[in-house]
Amino acid sequence: MKRTGRRRSSVWDCFEQVGNFVRCMKCDAKLKYCGGATSSMINHMSRHHQSPTPLDEDEKPVICTVQCIEEERSVGSDIMQVAVMSPNISLSLNPPERDCGERKRLKRSSVWDIFVKVDNEVHCTMCDTKLKYRSSTTSMMYHIKNKHPDTMPNDGVSLATHTEVTELISRMIEKDMLPISMVTGDGFRELLAYTVHNYKMPSAGDIIRLIEGHFHEKAEELAVQLGKVEKVALTADFWTALPFQRYITVFCSFITEDWQGRSAVLQTHKVSDSHTTTDSVAEKLLKTVQAWGIAGKVTACVHNHAQDALSAHACAHVTWDYATCFATTLQFAVSDGLCEDLVRIIAAAGKLVKHFNHSLLASEALEQKQVQMCLPQHKLVQSSKARWDTICDMFERLLEQRWAIKAVLSDRTVTNRQEAQTLEIEDDCWQIIENFTPVLATLKWATTVMSAETEVSISNIYPITFSLIQTHLVPKENDVEQVSEFKLKVQKSLRNHMEVDSNDLASKPALIASMLDPRHKHLSFLTPTGRLAAKVKLHELVSKLDVRNATVCPKDEQQETLITPDVSQVAMPSQMKSDTKNTMMLLLGDNYSSSYATDSEAQVDYYLRDIAPSLDINPLDWWRVNGPRFPKLATLARHYLCVPGVALPSLLSEAGQTFATMRTRLSPEHVDMMIFVNRNA
Repeated sequence: MKRTGRRRSSVWDCFEQVGNFVRCMKCDAKLKYCGGATSSMINHMSRHHQSPTPLDEDEKPVICTVQCIEEERSVGSDIMQVAVMSPNISLSLNPPERDCGERKRLKRSSVWDIFVKVDNEVHCTMCDTKLKYRSSTTSMMYHIKNKHPDTMPNDGVSLATHTEVTELISRMIEKDMLPISMVTGDGFRELLAYTVHNYKMPSAGDIIRLIEGHFHEKAEELAVQLGKVEKVALTADFWTALPFQRYITVFCSFITEDWQGRSAVLQTHKVSDSHTTTDSVAEKLLKTVQAWGIAGKVTACVHNHAQDALSAHACAHVTWDYATCFATTLQFAVSDGLCEDLVRIIAAAGKLVKHFNHSLLASEALEQKQVQMCLPQHKLVQSSKARWDTICDMFERLLEQRWAIKAVLSDRTVTNRQEAQTLEIEDDCWQIIENFTPVLATLKWATTVMSAETEVSISNIYPITFSLIQTHLVPKENDVEQVSEFKLKVQKSLRNHMEVDSNDLASKPALIASMLDPRHKHLSFLTPTGRLAAKVKLHELVSKLDVRNATVCPKDEQQETLITPDVSQVAMPSQMKSDTKNTMMLLLGDNYSSSYATDSEAQVDYYLRDIAPSLDINPLDWWRVNGPRFPKLATLARHYLCVPGVALPSLLSEAGQTFATMRTRLSPEHVDMMIFVNRNA
C-alpha cells in the first residue's frame, strides 16, 4: 500500500499540531513531532489516557471495546482491551498475543524515523552521515543529539529502548570506572524501575558481555591504526591498587600521517614482588608488543619504576632503548637533596597545617584574621609524602598566610601557650622556607612543562635538565646553607640519572629527539664537542634510513637515480623546443633546484642551518608544514618525537586508589579490559 493512499490516523482526534510539536487536547502535554510518525502520540495515549480511542484499520495498534460475554459475573459491563489487528481480520476475544505485538511496536526507537539501515551501516536522512550498526542505536542517538538537536523529543518519553538503556549503563560503568556490581544494588534498580517503564534489569554477566564486546571493537580499531604507523613508543606505568595488588599498564604513543600525536592503552598485567625483576617485566612487554604486531616498530620505552627495574644494559635481548620518566627522575633528585634540617622543617610545617585543618576553632579564627589583614581567604595546603611538589604548595600557602597564622597562635582565646610553643615555627626556619620555596617552584615548573598535553615529547628533557643544572640549581650568595646544599645534591642526582656526562649521550633517544625538535636542534646547552657528536649521530641515522629504504624499495631508488636524463639520448637541438627554461631542465634535471631533498648529508645541513622557530611552536605542527622540505628527517622525527617525556596519565595515585576500593574482586583479565575501554574511549 502506498503511503499517500493511507487515511489520516484517528490519533489526530486527540492531538493538534503546533509547529514542530503536537499538543494533547486531553492533558495539554506537548510532544515533539517529526517525520510524520505518530508512534510517540500512540505511546502517550496508551500510557496516560486509558480510554477508548478508535484508530484506523490499517494501523497496527488498535484500541477497541469488547463486550464481556460472562454475564453471570458482570452483567452488561464493558471492559477495555488492547489488541493488534490487521485489515480484514475479525476481532478476537483472547488478546494476550496481540498485546505483545503492541508492546514490541511501542518499544521501536524513534531514531529509525531519521536513519535508514543499509547492510551493516545506517545512513542519516538529514545529513547523509554513515555510521556502523551493531544492533544498538546508541550511536544514532548521540548523532541526533549533537548534529540535529531540534529533532530530539522533549516530551519526557525517552528515545532509548530497553536495549539502549542497558548499553548506556555499560558505557557509564566504562567511562566512570564504576564497579560492575552496581547493577545489583537495590537503589539503582529502584531508580531504573521508576524512570524506565517495565525495564528488565541486566545482570552483572550481561554488563560484562557488553563491555567485552566494546573491548573487542576498540581492539580491532586500534590494531588497524597501529598497522598504519611506522614506529611507536611504549610507556610502562607501574601502579598499585592495594598493597598486594600491583599492576603494569603498557601504553603506546605514535604520530599519525597528518602529524597528530596519539596514545592508547595496550594491556594491563598483574605483577607480584617476585615478578618485578628486569627479565619478567621485559617478558611482559615483549608479549604485549608481539600480541599487537608491533615488535619491530618500538623506538623506546619510558617507565616510572621506582627501583629502575628496566635498563638498556640488563635487557639486551630487546631491541628498544629504555628511559626513566622525567617526573620520576625529578622525584628521586628532590628526595636525594633533602637534608635533615629541611626534613625537620617540612615536618613542622605539616604539623602546623594539620592543626588548622583539624581544629574548627583555629580554622575559623584564621578566616577572621584573613579578613582583618586583607589577605586572600585561602585554606592551608597539606603536603603528601608521595609527591614532592605538594611541599612547594604547602610552603607557598604558609608564606602567604604567615602573619595571620602568627596572630591566631598568639591569641590565647584560641590557642593555649603550650600548644602555641609546639606549633610555632622559628624565624630562622621561616627564612629557610622563604629561600627554599622558589627553588621548589622552579622544579615544579619543569614538571608542569613536561606533563602538559602539548609538550609530551621526550625532546624537552635534556634542554630542561641542562637549564636546571647550569642555571637554576647553581648556588647563589644569598642562599642559606641548607638551600645551597640542596641545590648541589639535586644537581648531582640529575647528572647521574640523566647521564649528562656520558660519552654515549649522543645515542640517547632523548637527545636525538631534541635534534629533531626544530626548537632545540641547535643544542646550545651542549659543548661544541657534544654538538658535533650529536650531528654525526644524526647523519648516521639518516644513512641507515637510506640503506633500509634501498633494501625495501629498490625500484623507487632506481627511478630516483634516473630522474636526470642521459644527454646522449636527448633529441637534437633542431628538434628541441626553443624554450630556454625547458632546455635547462633537460640539461640539469627536474630536481636540480631541490637536490638537497634527496641528498642525505645536504638535507641534514640545510635543516640545522634553517631558522629555529619560537618555543611556543608545536614541533608536530612545524613538521606538518616543513616535512616535504626534509622528507628523510621527517621520517626520523615521527620515530623519535612520539616518545613521551613522562609516563602518560598514570593510575599510580588517585585513580589507582579509587580502582582499588571499588573493584578489588575483579580478575586481572577484567582489570585489563576495564582500563582498556576506559582509556581508549
